Amino acid sequence: MLTAHVLSARTDVVVIERDTLPERPEHRKGLPQANHVHLLWSGGAEAIDTLLPEALPALEAAGARRIPLTTGMVGYSPQGWFRRWKESHYAIACHRDLLDWVIRRQVLDAPDSGITVMQGTSVLGLTGSPDAVTGVDIRTADGTQDTLLADLVVDASGKGSQTPVWLNNLGAQGPTTREVDSGLVYASRLYQAPPGLPENWPIINVQADPRGDGPGQAGVILPIEDGRWLVTLSGTRGGEPGSDSDTFVDFALGLRHPIVGELIKKADPLGPVHVTRMTANRRRFYEKIVLPANFLILGDAVAAYNPTYGHGMSVAAQSALTLRDTIYQHGYPTPGFTKRVQRAIARHVNLAWTFAVSTDVFYDGATANGPTLSERMAARFVDRLTLTATGSGRMARGLTDVITLQKGPEHLLKLSSLAAAAYGPVRPQLVEPPLSPEERRAIESA
Repeated sequence: MLTAHVLSARTDVVVIERDTLPERPEHRKGLPQANHVHLLWSGGAEAIDTLLPEALPALEAAGARRIPLTTGMVGYSPQGWFRRWKESHYAIACHRDLLDWVIRRQVLDAPDSGITVMQGTSVLGLTGSPDAVTGVDIRTADGTQDTLLADLVVDASGKGSQTPVWLNNLGAQGPTTREVDSGLVYASRLYQAPPGLPENWPIINVQADPRGDGPGQAGVILPIEDGRWLVTLSGTRGGEPGSDSDTFVDFALGLRHPIVGELIKKADPLGPVHVTRMTANRRRFYEKIVLPANFLILGDAVAAYNPTYGHGMSVAAQSALTLRDTIYQHGYPTPGFTKRVQRAIARHVNLAWTFAVSTDVFYDGATANGPTLSERMAARFVDRLTLTATGSGRMARGLTDVITLQKGPEHLLKLSSLAAAAYGPVRPQLVEPPLSPEERRAIESA
């Protein structure tokens, strides 16, 4: 939707959509991961705000939470509890169905949007030659096959993208691909939060330890609209959560700290447990090959990340903004336009990829050969930064700058950051979750 919005300022746009899109923020078949926790980091939220200035207010009006960081998060990292420092960034927390619906309405209801959505329609392949794409072959909702010609084709179809196959069918060069699969399984359940909690209830996040003994297990409580909690538990090979609602709380109680389980015991479940196993990290290096002209790939079709890190939506939003900025700077259509955009969005993709892979690669079976030397060195550096951030406001701010995708990793290589990491945390480590007195009283009375 964001890509369509950007391009509609210059040309007519046709969106080919397999689903029938709901008129309300409801579940749809093509978005099964919507049942699980999603976060829109401030880096992605600000990209959306630039493209659609009314979108964030509309989300908040519909009940989405704007959660200050790290003030509004109780987080337990492998190096210890994070303190809740003064706000430096934020995250938007809501159900994914609500986010999609608000963005869709903002885009499609805009006056003179110039966007047509072909619902219930599938793309069968690309038309053209190895030198240039001229359109797509499609199958419409009634089963009719047709060819749709276009001056530009954009694959924004997500992690199920068939572009490597389509390029092969054209006789064009395909991308090299790297996959890091920790075997992570997600299990999520929606709860009604206990009554009497403060309105600004924090995110509760118990992270996995990728270099600990045994599988990595984690849990998060995300406060969303209508006083609900979206709770996601996860585990890698040999430690996966199941779909049995009777064992959901027990799994949460068995995490590195039991706080997630202790809290959801006091909440009312609102539905079944939803499970997904599509959590592998997959990176396709389209920016390193010669693609046919008039063809562009964005979002999860380029790189899909373990959902634990919450970067997929923010990278997609930043990539759409980069597309707009490239049009402003160089015009559209211009020679080499798609190549220029493909290379520019790689900057956003690479940052999120580094975060995901530097953790997941340490789980057994994630790759054929295990972590490389450079990945081991990077992980040790990140471990040191994280340890320092548990007791240093300056380092916590720097780490949050990068995690929220508002600054690149080079920000952590400044002399001041390196010196802080070498010195280590300036405050002693916390031994208990950093809940406020008000929050503790609310929990006890729930």
